[in-house]
Amino acid sequence: MPATFISRLEHSGGGPRLAVKDAIDLFGVPTTVGSRVVARSAHPAATDAACLAGFRAAGARMVGKTNLHELCFGSTGVNPWFGTPTNPLDPARVPGGSSSGSAVAVAQGEADIALGTDTLGSIRTPAACCGVVGLKTTWGRISLEGVWPLAPSLDTVGPMGASVARVAQGMALLEPGFNGGGAVPRRIGRVRGLAADPVIDAAVDEALAQSGFTVVDVQLLGWGAAADVAVSLLLAEALASNRALVDDHLAELGPDLVERFRTARSLPRGAVGEALAIREAWRDDLAQVFREVELLALPAMAAFPARLDEEPPGPNRMAAPVSLAGHPALALPVPSTGPLPASIQLVGPDRSEDRLLVAGALVEGAVAAG
Repeated sequence: MPATFISRLEHSGGGPRLAVKDAIDLFGVPTTVGSRVVARSAHPAATDAACLAGFRAAGARMVGKTNLHELCFGSTGVNPWFGTPTNPLDPARVPGGSSSGSAVAVAQGEADIALGTDTLGSIRTPAACCGVVGLKTTWGRISLEGVWPLAPSLDTVGPMGASVARVAQGMALLEPGFNGGGAVPRRIGRVRGLAADPVIDAAVDEALAQSGFTVVDVQLLGWGAAADVAVSLLLAEALASNRALVDDHLAELGPDLVERFRTARSLPRGAVGEALAIREAWRDDLAQVFREVELLALPAMAAFPARLDEEPPGPNRMAAPVSLAGHPALALPVPSTGPLPASIQLVGPDRSEDRLLVAGALVEGAVAAG
């Protein structure tokens, strides 16, 4: 079986083909979370996760459960137990995690829409690595009932697709009644002062220029601190969510997870409370910015995907501060002069997914025409 999927399903009917990350319960199929330890005792799910209700009602054809970084806990998408999905843009590079299989499934045309989860970039990172579109939804907007928890105060479910239109379709099925239309946003805050590859920065700037937005530079001095706090919060909550696995089976997990859980064990007492306090201040900072601009724009990743034989990168610091705030974000590919397309990340205030999708469609059309 190709490493894109952990389990394949026969499908029929006229609805869109849907691939589901194997952290989301799908009736009759075990949820393994990409872990051999979990897979050993996993039973077929008794019910669908709540987020699948709209897809079922629309007659979506379930094509399978997609592979992922073990326990949703990594940014490379490399999986030692079920194989690593092949990056369709460059097989020598990582596909991005943790929703690696979902990104590859839509990039290769094996699904029209794929569902992923995004905690600190787990939709946006593989979307950027594989040249597809991915939407991180507002924290709390989409039910997490039936979704394997990693860091509950950060976890979200969102759609991925080969185009903005497919992602908009996925959002409308995740939340029946969602209307992805509306006025085109015009005033975009371009986040500056982040350590990104100049080629990627230039690609983001060119895409914004071609799209006709009014672009104003924005400095977010708390970005680095927000990224650090988000990582600490992730580590602490991941340890709490997976306590039984860590206590009884730590040595049987992937070596990268062993290292992360050991780091989590060493966090100082009170780290979570401090992180949550900083989160509120960070949300206040962003609220001030969103009074001046309709959306923010920055790279979805600071660098092109690492090669499989390189030292893996750490958490995606272009994505983590957005997750800390809980805001929605859209990642979509734009042309670059580098080895692969770059990916632009558009960020909006809470529940602005409609605005993000309208802006994303404008960018997508402009760079295609350009």
